[in-house]
Amino acid sequence: MNALSILIAEDDESVRAVLQGCVATVGHTATCVSNGREAREALQQPFDLVITDILMPESDGLDVIAYCKQMQPGARILAISGGGRIIDADDCVKLARGLGAHGALLKPFSCQELLAGIAQAMKPQREHWL
Repeated sequence: MNALSILIAEDDESVRAVLQGCVATVGHTATCVSNGREAREALQQPFDLVITDILMPESDGLDVIAYCKQMQPGARILAISGGGRIIDADDCVKLARGLGAHGALLKPFSCQELLAGIAQAMKPQREHWL
């Protein structure tokens, strides 16, 4: 896989650092933000892939997915979630897929699982023949 330009939107600083370190080990470059508002601002520049947590302050990952689809329809999206007090992680990733995420991972996951999730999200979608 070629080096990717990745936007990482994750509110937990330690998780953000691990994600950034993991993608850097295979040559990808990452821009990191801590909430959905910052992610929307960062999406003014192009990215190959957006990795977004679903539950974040100041605009959640579902907003980030919708905004990304509008502003950068060619960008791929990998949703991640550990769930929250009100919504279960499994439901978070189902919502993300419904909004158009190309892949989803439930926290916690390993660096190897993250890289596999990135590879899955970057796969071209099969064309549908009428």
